[in-house]
Amino acid sequence: MQLALARVAVLVSGAAILIVETLATRLVAPYVGLTLESTTAVIGVALAGIAVGAAIGGKQADTSDPRRVAAVALAVGGLGVLAVRPLIRLIGPLLGNGASAAILLVIVSTLVSVTALAAVTPAVTRARLDGIDGSGGVIGSLSALGTIGSLAGTFLTGFVLVALLPVSAILFVTAAACLVLALVVATTRTRREIGTIGGAAAVLAAALVVVPGRCDVDTTYYCASVVPGDRPSERVLVLDDLRHSAVDLADPAHLEFAYTLRFADAIDTAFPARAPLRAVHVGGGGFTMPRWLAATRPGSTSTVLELDRGVVELGERELGVGSIPGLTTRVGDARTGLSALPDASADLVVGDAFGARSVPWHLATAEFADEVHRVLRPGGLYVLNVIDHDPLALLRAVTATVGDRFGSVALMARPDQLAPGGGGNAVVVVSDRAVDTAALAAAAATRGEPGSVLDPAATRSLAGDAEVLTDDHAPVDQLGARGR
Repeated sequence: MQLALARVAVLVSGAAILIVETLATRLVAPYVGLTLESTTAVIGVALAGIAVGAAIGGKQADTSDPRRVAAVALAVGGLGVLAVRPLIRLIGPLLGNGASAAILLVIVSTLVSVTALAAVTPAVTRARLDGIDGSGGVIGSLSALGTIGSLAGTFLTGFVLVALLPVSAILFVTAAACLVLALVVATTRTRREIGTIGGAAAVLAAALVVVPGRCDVDTTYYCASVVPGDRPSERVLVLDDLRHSAVDLADPAHLEFAYTLRFADAIDTAFPARAPLRAVHVGGGGFTMPRWLAATRPGSTSTVLELDRGVVELGERELGVGSIPGLTTRVGDARTGLSALPDASADLVVGDAFGARSVPWHLATAEFADEVHRVLRPGGLYVLNVIDHDPLALLRAVTATVGDRFGSVALMARPDQLAPGGGGNAVVVVSDRAVDTAALAAAAATRGEPGSVLDPAATRSLAGDAEVLTDDHAPVDQLGARGR
């Protein structure tokens, strides 16, 4: 096999494996959620396929024509790539959710293609090393062993270690194992070398514990902390580098952030004053809106769908989350959590879930909007927070998407936010009954945001010809990135 051809075959097969792995995380999200477990399943199964494929490809290349082995592997891998999406769509609805469902779904849909593509490299290598007996098996087996180690690290970290140990302890144990192995592998070890390694290890281990971090706690997904706010009894939840929520422990009816005040305006103009509501909250954060509902509408119930158990536990410790009346918290992916709720069981759905600076893509699609529609009673209200900046590509797509599934969509944002160079938090107000934008505009003007409500016609004009986001195509991260 010519060198140029060999390089292309290895390059293409390697790229295809990573493409399958990357897309599988998105493809399985509507069925098993976009969680650490589903991501771990995708990575782990990919590594398993790479290990098995490398071993098989190397052995077959020793006993058969290696060039033919590479060709067959590329063909099977290509067919397998074509089958990934249909298999997920067929099998996903049958499995439920959770770690075991995620692993099984990823195995069935991606293992064959990844395994076949991983067999290409050892076969091509054997073809290039013709005349060296057994070289394909040796190279393949060593590659497989290396990948099996990666596989063990992936599954242990994602499913066991993060839940059992602090990040610092995991790093320490991993580093210690590497250092001991370095000494064992070395053919000669002087006292000076051992002392240097030991001293450096001690200093770094101490730094691992002593050097301060920016967070109170490392959750599964965030570096999280609670810091004082502007009011004496106010606390602000900071996730990574963003202020996500603000609550006043002494005044649960107080709302600090502008978008939460818009939420309140939308709710109060849609429902009779102080009437209790059945609410579902997509994303918990600091549990600001469940607290506000309980204070301003006694008897309300709130079901919060929060992905990160660590955020919930931090809220219980420092934000008084456990004392909110009528609160039920369900830890897990909001897409699968919403699908488990009964039809017509909620008056209100509040969408305020974010991964970094954008809504998780699978919570912004038309299929997710269908689930919201199913859970809402007739005439119910859906309000969602969208962060975007000029040219507002994400905001336009989100409004187009919910507008495709609901009868009435309005938008709440200051005029400067929608002007060239503007941006920030906008609130989309959605219902099958007509949104009372006149009442909304009056409420916004009263609290100092005149001209900040777009009626359904103006909202449709803003959306323009923006694409309706679907499970098949929802480039949320890319759309939001245009404005950053």
